[in-house]
Amino acid sequence: MRVRVRAGVAGLAWVLGLCGCAAAGAAPAAVAQGHATSAVSSAAPAEVAGGQLVTVTAASYGATRAELTAYRRVDGHWHRVYGPWAAWIGRNGMAPPGAKREGDGRTPSGTFGFGFFFGVDHNPGVRFPYRRIDAFDVWDDDPSSPRYNEWVDDRSADPGADPEPMDVSAYDYGAVIGYNTARTPGLGSAIFLHINIGTPTAGCVTLPVRELLEILRWLNPAASPRIAMGVQGR
Repeated sequence: MRVRVRAGVAGLAWVLGLCGCAAAGAAPAAVAQGHATSAVSSAAPAEVAGGQLVTVTAASYGATRAELTAYRRVDGHWHRVYGPWAAWIGRNGMAPPGAKREGDGRTPSGTFGFGFFFGVDHNPGVRFPYRRIDAFDVWDDDPSSPRYNEWVDDRSADPGADPEPMDVSAYDYGAVIGYNTARTPGLGSAIFLHINIGTPTAGCVTLPVRELLEILRWLNPAASPRIAMGVQGR
């Protein structure tokens, strides 16, 4: 399974370290905070629009674990809703801003939106558009393919060389992270938030299924949610 995120994560600084809400460790323990409502910032940061924010923070570029925390904006203030929770990221860590490349095993740094949600299983009650996975669904991760970084039904279209199968247990539930939406060849593909299987990924961000479903059900397209991924203090 080749699971694999825009340059610059300066916007993380105003969330990380404030009130001790998102301090990353090299091997963080899962902390199920539930619906915490402690204020994170005295003013909504200009760097991130929208009303929902998910942060994924690693201790270093080489770390394969990170902390995931979710926030909502209320009256100009960010409040923690979930986390911090332990997440797996790329097997080769987090790529510095702009350095993500296809097949490098790193999670890209940056701030992105979300695309559609998906899963092998039935829609678990999410508010985003949900696409059910069938055995013929794959993700095109061939930089030379015209369908690079797209979901492809291989019965009706050529998914390129060595496409990524979608019909796997790690994808029982997941969300497309809006990385490389321009589909620039070689900059990386198939960046998802999905179920972890206890190991680092090829670039995706993963959580245990219970925590993942809480996040997926909470995310609301009307709130223009964003996900900011990067290294603490960078």
